[in-house]
Amino acid sequence: MSNEFDFDTKNGWTHYADAASQEQMDVLAARYMDFLSHAKTERETVDLVVEALKAAGFSEDFKKDLVFRTYRGKAVFVARKGKKPLASGVRLISAHTDAPRLDFKQRPLQEQVGIGQAKTHYYGGIRKYQWLARPLALHGVIIKEDGTSIKVVLGEDPGDPVFTIADLLPHLAQKEVTKTVADAFDAEKLNVILGHSPLPSASDTDETAKEQKDPVRANILALLNRKYGIREEDLMSAELQAVPAGPARYVGLDAALIGGYGQDDRVCVFTALSAFLDAQAPEHANCLIFWDKEEIGSEGSTGAQGRFLEYCMEDLTEAWEPGTKVRDVFQNSTAVSGDVHAATDPDWQELHEKLNASIIGHGPTFCKFTGSRGKYGANDAHPEYIGWLRGVLNRKNIPWQMAELGKVDHGGGGTVALYLAAYGMDTIDLGPAVLSMHSPFELLSKADLYSTKLAYQAILEA
Repeated sequence: MSNEFDFDTKNGWTHYADAASQEQMDVLAARYMDFLSHAKTERETVDLVVEALKAAGFSEDFKKDLVFRTYRGKAVFVARKGKKPLASGVRLISAHTDAPRLDFKQRPLQEQVGIGQAKTHYYGGIRKYQWLARPLALHGVIIKEDGTSIKVVLGEDPGDPVFTIADLLPHLAQKEVTKTVADAFDAEKLNVILGHSPLPSASDTDETAKEQKDPVRANILALLNRKYGIREEDLMSAELQAVPAGPARYVGLDAALIGGYGQDDRVCVFTALSAFLDAQAPEHANCLIFWDKEEIGSEGSTGAQGRFLEYCMEDLTEAWEPGTKVRDVFQNSTAVSGDVHAATDPDWQELHEKLNASIIGHGPTFCKFTGSRGKYGANDAHPEYIGWLRGVLNRKNIPWQMAELGKVDHGGGGTVALYLAAYGMDTIDLGPAVLSMHSPFELLSKADLYSTKLAYQAILEA
């Protein structure tokens, strides 16, 4: 039995057991599942965010009080004036729009033994075997040489065909089962099946069709041309992603879990945006920054190591408070790196140090430091900031917990927190616990979705 001096985490289901909270939880979950089902790429995620911002009256004119800016369709910055000047700092929440997936290579099409396939290059930390023998959809854009952008979504409508990667039957896998997981699954064999029928001939006497090299591949190109008006060369200026097909679903007899692709980290995009739009009369200016490329090190112009946030803050300061130094804004600001945490897996509990492990359903998880092997590559949040955050959530009676990612020398990972901290902002990771992270079907507690949104809102309003 715990005494009055102990700390115990709160189970979100019993904490929010009243009818009003349960109804709000269900409404939020329904909205989130719709968002998750349609936000399967970083571009689609940003499009949905912009749609919500425009509906709420946000403008791209930085002279206004409610503003946003997108970059390359994959990152977005959002800001709202507070009662205090920018020089006193902002309350910022970040999240990332990308998720592990299979990207089509720039020359993807091949035919082998009567099967037309697309070559892929995996993106982010996947476990390759999880992508075999499951329905896949194709999402992305094709850019033609005249600049025309063609949006691709195939495999989501019930009338659409889906795609897949064939798995090796167990009868022929005697050698593969003796290999390590790293060696048993060859990345060059993650080839997505696109078709099987050959290009139809115009007539039985059509010698050109009879002599057609790779007729299945030729038929795939003909079908793509008929649907999108493209040639093979157009695929070289395309971003096409193979992602799990189908909508997010409730999981379990009690429908208490949400299962779906890309919850790392689109759950934090959704909850941060929902909290931002619901926050009331904030003292400090509120900002959101949703970045791309987190899953591969936050590289590139749309990642957290780029200068997008810096440039946006410069323009915002110039528009709202000319003469204010941007470095003063950053150094007086507080930031939350909104990212999911690894929930304790019921079947792999030995990989967690239980006293410092995250329990699904017990509220969003603070992660004081990320990195690995002695905290290398980490932001390590200052205790003064953690104390302040505890007070913010405790005053609102919001469940929360604190954890690290696995046992020392066994776990580890990175987020964008260290890139935010580089500007001088107090920064910490905070997000819901997820099971099956980085898999094609991640699991999230409805209770954590609800409490994470409330936590973000409390921080923005603080």
